[in-house]
Amino acid sequence: MFKKNLALFLDLYELTMAQAYFKKRNPIVFFELFVRKLPQNWGYLISAGLEDICDYLLNFRFQKEDLLYLKKRGFDQKFLDYLKNLRFSGDLWAIEEGELVFPNEPILQIKAPLIEAQIFETFFLNTINFQTLIATKASRIVKSAQKKPVVDFGARRAQGIDASLKVARASYIGGVIGTSNVLAGKIYHLPIFGTMAHSFVQAFPDEKSAFKTWLKIWGKDTILLVDTYDTLKGTKNAIEAVKEVIGKKELKGVRLDSGDVVFLSKKVREILDKNGFKKTKIFLSSGLDEYKIDEILKKGAKVDAFGVGTSLAVSDDAPALDSCYKLVAIKEKGIFQPKMKIAEKEKETLPAPKQVFRYEKNGKFVKDVIGLKEEKLSGKKMLVQIFKKGKLVYKLPSLEKIRKKVSQNLKKLPQKYQKIKNPSSFPVKVSEKLLKVKKEVLKLIKPDIDNDGKK
Repeated sequence: MFKKNLALFLDLYELTMAQAYFKKRNPIVFFELFVRKLPQNWGYLISAGLEDICDYLLNFRFQKEDLLYLKKRGFDQKFLDYLKNLRFSGDLWAIEEGELVFPNEPILQIKAPLIEAQIFETFFLNTINFQTLIATKASRIVKSAQKKPVVDFGARRAQGIDASLKVARASYIGGVIGTSNVLAGKIYHLPIFGTMAHSFVQAFPDEKSAFKTWLKIWGKDTILLVDTYDTLKGTKNAIEAVKEVIGKKELKGVRLDSGDVVFLSKKVREILDKNGFKKTKIFLSSGLDEYKIDEILKKGAKVDAFGVGTSLAVSDDAPALDSCYKLVAIKEKGIFQPKMKIAEKEKETLPAPKQVFRYEKNGKFVKDVIGLKEEKLSGKKMLVQIFKKGKLVYKLPSLEKIRKKVSQNLKKLPQKYQKIKNPSSFPVKVSEKLLKVKKEVLKLIKPDIDNDGKK
């Protein structure tokens, strides 16, 4: 968790609207954050980022230098005086980190004065969007690896330092065993992993002397990179170096980073086994993603573990989620009036504060129902209260507990929704009461729309 001054991490229109609200009206409202649709080939999402949301709300405040900056940009002094003392005072509900989420289900729900709810929009979307994206991408990569370990190698490809740290945390939630990012390891108490670079081998007169030097420093419990010059010759050099330095046929692993990895992994496995290194693992990196890992394993590649960088750090097949943050209710004359957007059918929203109800049968998830917040349906309520009147009332779980929850949830999600390509769509229904409210709101907004929502 971090404690930075992030009050100005927002879009300008949130402040310009806030000043207008300050002068005219600041009622209590409900906003909800949700994802309209899943990326192509994705059958689910894993909720992530709630811990940072909590930290942000607990520490939210405008500093003196923030207000001076806004003063120079033309904001009214009375409004700035209001911002000076602004703290989160509302309620927050959320789907917990590590839970599965599906389209149109509120991941976050906030009840607060309009100004507060509005100016949190950018941080909420940025945080939940990215971390949910990466946690899900990691889980897909881990699934394609067929229970073989996966390590996050994405720090150098991530789009900034903060992103690389969040990648390490979110991907660990999603199932990777650790990260190469040492700072992330320190901050989040993650296992850290690393091998060597080709430059280390190139820095010595020959490959074998490089391996021998490494082994003298780090011993047998290490991984040697064998593809700097010739992969098969490199494997033989690694074996000879181990015999000369260690004196036993023991080496944790060798790493392949280029070439025809299916062919080379089979040949490397043959060489290792023939020379008595049957316990030595083959670690593979080099431009991997869930699709490539799935393909090479189907072709019989002899690989024991994977390092995934670029694809994981930037979620290259789906670099963003179609997430949004919408007003769903506003308090008028003591009563909450449901609100919705209707301009475009594909962007039409569901009105009113909601709850997600999850149904399970024989140890498997069978459907979700999006209902009204006050409905009494039999499914498990997925949105839990996190803040009450500005106070944190939720005990944040450890990263290990979140990671375990992901594993448990994926065991309950039928495999047809987890396929790497062309998964089935998990059933998400809308309750009759919520549909009724939607029809009533449509009538109020646009009298020329009939009960079916058609002109």
